[in-house]
Amino acid sequence: MNNDIEVTIGNDHIAVVEICKPPNNFFSNSLISNLADTFEGLDCDDNVRVSLLCSQGKHFCAGADFSNSSKGNDTLGLYAGAVRIFRCRKPIVAAIQGAAIGGGLGLALTADFRIAAPESRFSANFARLGFHQGFGLSVTLPELIGQQASREMFFTGKRVKGEEALTIGLCDRLTPLEELRTTAIAFTREIAQSAPLAIESIRATLRSGLADRVEVATLHEAQEQARLIDTQDWKEGVSASSERRNPKFTRE
Repeated sequence: MNNDIEVTIGNDHIAVVEICKPPNNFFSNSLISNLADTFEGLDCDDNVRVSLLCSQGKHFCAGADFSNSSKGNDTLGLYAGAVRIFRCRKPIVAAIQGAAIGGGLGLALTADFRIAAPESRFSANFARLGFHQGFGLSVTLPELIGQQASREMFFTGKRVKGEEALTIGLCDRLTPLEELRTTAIAFTREIAQSAPLAIESIRATLRSGLADRVEVATLHEAQEQARLIDTQDWKEGVSASSERRNPKFTRE
């Protein structure tokens, strides 16, 4: 469909939506907007009942790439794309290899299910960058794993590996890395074999109001990020991350 995304629709009613920005699959405004366009288009394709979101390379999505700009992405535009994905009707399964970090974790949580490997790792590392969480994670992470586990991830930026992710409900299946895509396809096929109108109806009931809550959350998240991005702690956090050292925050 474009250079960032490849879409393959099989005769099993499954659309494989693959991010093609290896090895890290950093997100950008254009990538998230293109993903939203893609899923909106698949919503209109009666041959598609469920999508598998996956990535080429080492990592599912390592978040934003701050190496070229300390300001990162246009946050409001980025989050508008995220809300569009949450508003799509058909179920999504995500195959998580390597890292789902920061906004990459937010992208993983747009899906209804996550299939991971023991080597997979999830992190809401925003505070370690001197930043506020985004991509609607203020809503989606607590709803998935609970308030206390979310606080720990937000406050510490800890990396949650596959086994722990399965235990706390951050992923739904764990499989050897070499079998990740096969396992994810098999699980996605189980959904595709159910009645499509019923699945969309059930999903709409279970996710009722979610996109609206995410939209409200992203507006607040963007405001907090805009405030914190002008601090010295933000600059220190990004520098420390790029230099692979512990940050020295000063509350400035």
